[in-house]
Amino acid sequence: MRERRFLTRVVNVKPDEVTALLWSFAYFFALLCSYYILRPLRDEMGILGGVNKLQWVFTGTFLAMCIAVPIFAALAARLPRRRLLPSVYYFFVLNLLIFFALFKSDIAVASVARAFFIWVSVFNLFVVSVFWSFMADLFNNEQARRLFGFVAAGGSAGAIVGPFVTASLAKPVGVINLLLISALLLLLAIVCIHRLSRWATEDLPASTAEAGTAEVPIGGGVLDGVKLVLRSPYLLGICVYIWLYTTLSTFLYFEQAHIVANAYSDSASRTQLFAYMDLAVNTLTVIGQVLLTARIIARFGIAVTLALIPAAVALGFLVLAAFPVLAVLVVFQVIRRAGNFAIARPTREILFTVVTREEKYKSKNFIDTVVYRGGDAVSGWAFAGLAGAGLGLSGIALLAAPLALLWLHTGVALGRKQETLRGVTEARLPAQAPSS
Repeated sequence: MRERRFLTRVVNVKPDEVTALLWSFAYFFALLCSYYILRPLRDEMGILGGVNKLQWVFTGTFLAMCIAVPIFAALAARLPRRRLLPSVYYFFVLNLLIFFALFKSDIAVASVARAFFIWVSVFNLFVVSVFWSFMADLFNNEQARRLFGFVAAGGSAGAIVGPFVTASLAKPVGVINLLLISALLLLLAIVCIHRLSRWATEDLPASTAEAGTAEVPIGGGVLDGVKLVLRSPYLLGICVYIWLYTTLSTFLYFEQAHIVANAYSDSASRTQLFAYMDLAVNTLTVIGQVLLTARIIARFGIAVTLALIPAAVALGFLVLAAFPVLAVLVVFQVIRRAGNFAIARPTREILFTVVTREEKYKSKNFIDTVVYRGGDAVSGWAFAGLAGAGLGLSGIALLAAPLALLWLHTGVALGRKQETLRGVTEARLPAQAPSS
């Protein structure tokens, strides 16, 4: 009871929301802990495959997304929520077991390694997109503004524990055996989904959702998510925001790969650096999510909050252009990623609380995966083209700064539109009794 009173003061959560908040926190913790156990291995595989060939694996990831998204849309049209979400995670658990067997067999190690890089990149976006679709469906706009920062902190806590597990157990347990720990964490996420589904259908107050319709299959066709995006200027604006974010992220990732490869010649040192960077990012992120995110949104609103990280990224690329060295790269990357996870990402997810359920699952999944990885693929080839034309790391960083300013402008416009749609949505709702 004491812990609940403390939580209500720190997070501004209402008593009837505490159960769902804690299970959502645990769900995201398990999810990102699972991913961050795999991430250092994925990054090392990218360098071992050749930094000059990264655009090929990014393209492979995009193509994999183009296959996966229609399959998910078909499942979303036919399965109720309580069956849809666990099915996605059971599928990825099976994939992990297959990769475990392939790595143990030592068959076509290089090909399996490249396939694993692509798979982890798909896995990361897909499972997180499904998670936030569920959150946007479970909580309304007002709740999201108060609670999404703390929910996101669950993922950040998992992202702190994940690299620690990898760094601590990689040698005594063996890197390949870590895949089994990652799979167990995905099974824990499924337990959380079942608990949240029960809360939504049995314990959810009538003032927060229509539990009777939440578990009805969405219906529709496989390509409806794409069609809805093309018909909605608001969703197209989110596509532009995501595209610019992923373009700038990819440019910085390629700069990181080149700078780190030049700074360290051995695999162990590079993997250790990536793990320490992850640890720093996620420690800063969880502090920001618990203490700052909700307060920044309440104080400045969605529009300004969405513009904060693009402004920091524009400045970061200018500094990197002047000083393309490892220390600057590490500081810039840590600040950018921590700011994205603590501020930009939770705020971005609030954008989806004012759209329909079909858009929350189908269109959001398309945006978070195909659009995201499409930006990766195109920007990967753009980076390779610019480098091939003789433009060095400083020149490419200088070109990225104006894109960050365009990203900033898009965020401000989306934030203002979200406020307008929020007013329209709330005006349509019937009067509701206050929560107990």
